[in-house]
Amino acid sequence: MKEIVDVKVIKNYKLELTFNDGVSGIIDLADLVGEGIFSVWEDKQLFRNVKIGTTGELFWDGGVELCPDALYLKVTGKEPDDIFLP
Repeated sequence: MKEIVDVKVIKNYKLELTFNDGVSGIIDLADLVGEGIFSVWEDKQLFRNVKIGTTGELFWDGGVELCPDALYLKVTGKEPDDIFLP
């Protein structure tokens, strides 16, 4: 399992992520803003207060959590089999 070890907020709902294997990259979450549970991100200050959880996930006040494995796939462009199969 991949874990996020560092997150930096970049403007316009972009995050720079660093994972426990040294991989890093930028992810754009702007397309989620205002959709369902992600409506809390319309408060930009809330979005900027992203935290890393105990299992390397990202979370925000308001109940939003993002899986580190899904974010890793998005950052790297890999498929699930690339990281989950031996």
